[in-house]
Amino acid sequence: QGQLVESGGGSVQGGDSLRLTCTSPGLTFSMYTVGWFRQAPGKAREFVAGMSWRNANTFYADSAKGRFSISRDNSMNTVYLQMDNLRAEDTAVYRCGATRAAVTNISIRDARGYTHWGQGTQVTVSA
Repeated sequence: QGQLVESGGGSVQGGDSLRLTCTSPGLTFSMYTVGWFRQAPGKAREFVAGMSWRNANTFYADSAKGRFSISRDNSMNTVYLQMDNLRAEDTAVYRCGATRAAVTNISIRDARGYTHWGQGTQVTVSA
């Protein structure tokens, strides 16, 4: 209960697109802030994008701006991460996290504030 499930990863070529999906059988996503994070081998986990549940404000890492888009479908209890114009440096395991806590532009980027996580989905981009 409270486990998140990601899907949609895969192996693509540079410039291709992928849409990641995050859902949860146990949480009502409309009441949670959801964030996407990624971790490449040998690197620290980093924030990619997030959406506040209170006002649907969206937040992006500089590396994601203009290429990635986060959205949610409350009727499907699902959050999406549309990733366009993928680059080799986007290769990582992508995980979604959820929190009921109020967030700011700073705190939404901090993985320590999230209480629920998925196992992750691998994204591999070939140059």
